[in-house]
Amino acid sequence: MLLKVGSKGDDVKKLQEKLGLTADGSFGPNTEKKVKEWQAANGLTADGLVGDGTWAKMFGTATPSTPSTPAAPTATSAGKIDLSKLKGHVPDAVINQIPSIVEKFNCNTPLRLAHFLAQCGHESGNFKAVSENLNYSAKGLLGTFGKYFNATTAAQYERKPEMIASRVYGGRMGNGDEASKEGWKFRGRGYIQLTGKSNYTKFTQFIGEDCIANPDLVATKYPLASAAFFFDSNKLWSICDKGATDADVTAVTKRVNGGTIGLADRIKHFKEFYSLLK
Repeated sequence: MLLKVGSKGDDVKKLQEKLGLTADGSFGPNTEKKVKEWQAANGLTADGLVGDGTWAKMFGTATPSTPSTPAAPTATSAGKIDLSKLKGHVPDAVINQIPSIVEKFNCNTPLRLAHFLAQCGHESGNFKAVSENLNYSAKGLLGTFGKYFNATTAAQYERKPEMIASRVYGGRMGNGDEASKEGWKFRGRGYIQLTGKSNYTKFTQFIGEDCIANPDLVATKYPLASAAFFFDSNKLWSICDKGATDADVTAVTKRVNGGTIGLADRIKHFKEFYSLLK
């Protein structure tokens, strides 16, 4: 589940009653403010999003009594997106995960789904990579992580993935320092590489399963869900909704990649998936 600004329904009313607000069933800025205050007071990340983790701590149950209305500009149910057309183009294991993604993350139009799958497909090497490859040579370390290595340290760290991750991700994204090895524990996993303890914590609170204690769940059970969480948290759906041009794919790519690396492949994937789904 996910309740956020724009959500409506009985579960929003129940939430508002719990927070001492007027229960009008519409999740607005004031409700978001109260949710953040409650999360902060109860040791949760104060992001204003009510996922399974926040709901469970608030009400003692991980599942709301009734479905909420998603905050989507166009309501297209999972049943109206013909996923059978993706067979042979996307692995069956990925197709089987899509219905829950459509429901939980508002990825509910052919346009949104095509953009989402195109980015996931490129980032994961056609849905094959679910864990970050940090087996760098000394030359690779200097080229990719030059900020963290010089010629001497690169030679010491080369081909040692755990040491590399602990160094380059240590002391940021909510991780402890290099000695804590949290950079390795919370390295990139999933089809769009969920990275860092802070992001794993937010995803845990949403999904309702402890990915802090067992971070490999992101790779084995939630590779697509963690990618959809990234899209939803970073408000990428509104960019997806703008259209199906190369410029639109470029705009989504910049938010996912931080640049336009692999743009031609992403555009190719998008055109393939959108032609099948629309």
